[in-house]
Amino acid sequence: MKFSSAGYLIKEGFKNIWNNRKMSLASIVVLVSCLIITGSASLISVNVSTLISKIGDDNELTVYLKYDLSDIDSIKIGPEIQKIKNIEQCTYYSKDEAIKEYKDTLGNIYESMQDEGNPFGNAYKIRLKDLSKYNDTVKQIKQINGVDSVSDRSDIAGKLTKLNYFVTLVGSWIVLILGIVTLFIISNTIKMTMYSRRYEISIMKSVGATNTFVRIPFIIEAMIIGLFSGLLAAGIIIAIYTPVRDAASGIVRLINTSTLTVGDIWLQTLLLMSGIGMIIGFAGGFISISKYLKKEGGEIIGW
Repeated sequence: MKFSSAGYLIKEGFKNIWNNRKMSLASIVVLVSCLIITGSASLISVNVSTLISKIGDDNELTVYLKYDLSDIDSIKIGPEIQKIKNIEQCTYYSKDEAIKEYKDTLGNIYESMQDEGNPFGNAYKIRLKDLSKYNDTVKQIKQINGVDSVSDRSDIAGKLTKLNYFVTLVGSWIVLILGIVTLFIISNTIKMTMYSRRYEISIMKSVGATNTFVRIPFIIEAMIIGLFSGLLAAGIIIAIYTPVRDAASGIVRLINTSTLTVGDIWLQTLLLMSGIGMIIGFAGGFISISKYLKKEGGEIIGW
């Protein structure tokens, strides 16, 4: 295709939008609404996953060693725990550190509970890489000689894993459904444009215009509508993200420290929304015009 032809086709794409500006505006409004919902659902899903990961990271387990185990033997168990693949971090926690945490509570009897009077045993604070493998990891830890017990948080681990799965699943379905809706909207817009230009298309087909030559202006029109809608939707999402996040953090404080900031998401949101808008526009434009291109000349206008 020559450069002059490409320039003409692009110009025609912009011309189509202007000539059908009311329909194009209506499409942009609806498409922006769908993209805002889609983008918001995606951000909620990502932030909940981030929040769950943060909670999981802070969800330390305590491995209690046998009370009569010496300090030297207790320290030797650390490398054995660290060998387990799902262990991200393993920190030694001596019985002296444990009793110090209760110093203020014990008051006068604190001194009498030092050394042999200490009721605590040595322990390890561990952090898991994957909470979904909690039970299997705990089973491996308990098989190590010298381990007495492990703090049971399997219920928390299970709930976090299920919540993460649920949020991901729901978010994916929302994105899929709204993607289909926006594709339908774009297709209808292009169909309206084609209907208004059916006589022109008929003449072009009659004089031998190729399908590609006829198709490109409509695809460009759809992609421009998609791009503009994506940029507008991204701008709105970015503008309201911080106020919404701050409002939510007033209810759940962990949100403010464990979710993504606007600086983390603005570029990705801009690129994704504009990219998705253009892809949907391309697909909608391509699908809606394909059946018309199978006809010739007067068939397009029903002759």
